[in-house]
Amino acid sequence: MGTEKLKEAKTASPEKAAALKKDADMYFATAKTYNDAAGTPTPPRSTPRQLTMATSHSPKKKKVLVPIVAGTEPVEACVPIDILRRAGADVTVASAGDALLVEIMYGVKILADALVADCAAASYDLIVLPGGVPGAANLGACAALEGIVRRHAQKGGLYAAICAAPPLALARWGLLNGHKATAHPLFVEYFPPEVTAVDANVVVDGRVVTSRGPATSTEFALALVEQLHGKEKVEQIAKAMLVRYEAGYSMKELNSVQWQCSGTPKVLLPLANGSEEMEAITIIDALRRANASVVVASVEDGLEIAARHGMRIVADVMLDDAAADQSQTQFDLIIVPGGMPGAETLGGSAKLVTLLKKQAEANRPYGAMGAATAHVLQPHGLLTGRKATTCTSMTGLLADASECENRVVVDGNVITSRGAGTAMEYALAVVEKLLGRDEARQLADDLLFSA
Repeated sequence: MGTEKLKEAKTASPEKAAALKKDADMYFATAKTYNDAAGTPTPPRSTPRQLTMATSHSPKKKKVLVPIVAGTEPVEACVPIDILRRAGADVTVASAGDALLVEIMYGVKILADALVADCAAASYDLIVLPGGVPGAANLGACAALEGIVRRHAQKGGLYAAICAAPPLALARWGLLNGHKATAHPLFVEYFPPEVTAVDANVVVDGRVVTSRGPATSTEFALALVEQLHGKEKVEQIAKAMLVRYEAGYSMKELNSVQWQCSGTPKVLLPLANGSEEMEAITIIDALRRANASVVVASVEDGLEIAARHGMRIVADVMLDDAAADQSQTQFDLIIVPGGMPGAETLGGSAKLVTLLKKQAEANRPYGAMGAATAHVLQPHGLLTGRKATTCTSMTGLLADASECENRVVVDGNVITSRGAGTAMEYALAVVEKLLGRDEARQLADDLLFSA
């Protein structure tokens, strides 16, 4: 069992903590399978993605399995997938149910590469379990997944889990017995006596890696990269992503104005093939946690988006439909995620550019992340008279790059950030401007990201 400090819930309110505990108790006790849980629409079953991608002419890629299920936490799934693929790993995203389409937490829809049931014969270098409620318990109740992880562990394979998944899946299967581990503070008490709870963001004990929650996902993923590829690869990725390990967030604000928002904020987030999934998913997750209404809109020919590092995200609507809806209800904020070539596609969308220009003319907030600042806002005059920041490689594309050393910059109604490693700080800054500092601090606590 954990110490009192570990049990201390970093949540917005006692009511929220009690609700989460109630959910955890229910799912842990009843051991419901994914097929019994409320599911998502079931598309036709398709052939799993080819699991072996290495050729005789290239080094064998490390193979990683990341299972997802109804109730999986979006950031905890997306960040390891994104970062491990950046490191060169062959990551298979597998649905623990009987459908490739999985609606995880906060209404995020992901198309998996394969079904867990179809992965039993494959071998992996690493298996990573994301958390979430009821996602972690649903993974823990998946017999096919348990069999895969057990065989993997018996062979001395590397396995990992984050948030509620260490106690509700790995510990439930007895795969943490005799190990030191960490988990979300609300779930540490579910560790059996055979597990030594540790108060740390990430714990590496032999062939087992555990972590605490959404805000530690990047640190967790980089620890996994180190186990597979070594410290040099970690340093390379962390530098390119502008990863910062210090807790808390800050923003550089110029020409401060009060963002106007009546009632529930309505936010538009457009996506294109090649958009950066870590930036998009973090924004969606954080803003929906704060009870904003986030509309994810596709500028492609259909709702499915193939993101920059291969995650397949299913948008809520087509951009044309979102634009038509705006004539009835205006967006309080439009955010354009980065990632190439997604940013170029978004910058070439006449419909999106029109929406952004109308937003600017009405003095309503809009913003961009990473490459989108340089490829969407700058070329269309949406930064005229404004300071902004962008990713390191694109500072030369801005007419005014004087603030590009700052991770998040707010100038009046325009908010920009440098890229994937600043995504959570950007999301919190957006919440502060839309809903106030207290709401942002509350969200930071929910995410285990101390402000």
